[in-house]
Amino acid sequence: MAAATKKRLLQSAAFSPKFFSTTASRVLRTGDTLRQTRVFSCEDILRYSEVSHDSNPLHFDPEVARSSGFEDRLVHGMLVAALFPRIISSNFPGAIYASQSLHFKTPVYIGEEIIGEVVATSVREHKNKYIAKFATKCFKKKGDLLVIDGEATAILPSICQQQ
Repeated sequence: MAAATKKRLLQSAAFSPKFFSTTASRVLRTGDTLRQTRVFSCEDILRYSEVSHDSNPLHFDPEVARSSGFEDRLVHGMLVAALFPRIISSNFPGAIYASQSLHFKTPVYIGEEIIGEVVATSVREHKNKYIAKFATKCFKKKGDLLVIDGEATAILPSICQQQ
């Protein structure tokens, strides 16, 4: 964009700082939505179980899962919820995850495509850092069924998103 065009945009009465910041410099604003998609594999379940020491047979034995009323083996709910800090930290390196509430709505099965979504609900500056609150949700790609609902708070070193 030519310098003269930029100058006219800045002087224009129709200029919108929010539009400019979210489009040009990708500054986080209330209402902004960030998403990532993930498919959880058998390997993911095994690795998470090894680290967390959660060896509940619902995650490993299809017969136990079915006798408990599920279609098949389940992905650990906390593994699915790990999408939220992943989304935040990949957009804001150095972010500190401060809190998270979770409501598990629907089971996730191995191989299902899950969409993690965080929506900024408030952003405020505090001592040269930013406190950001997010509505957090995960959906099954197939049918857009809500899997997890919650809220998160993170301390961001900057509100400029990494691209």
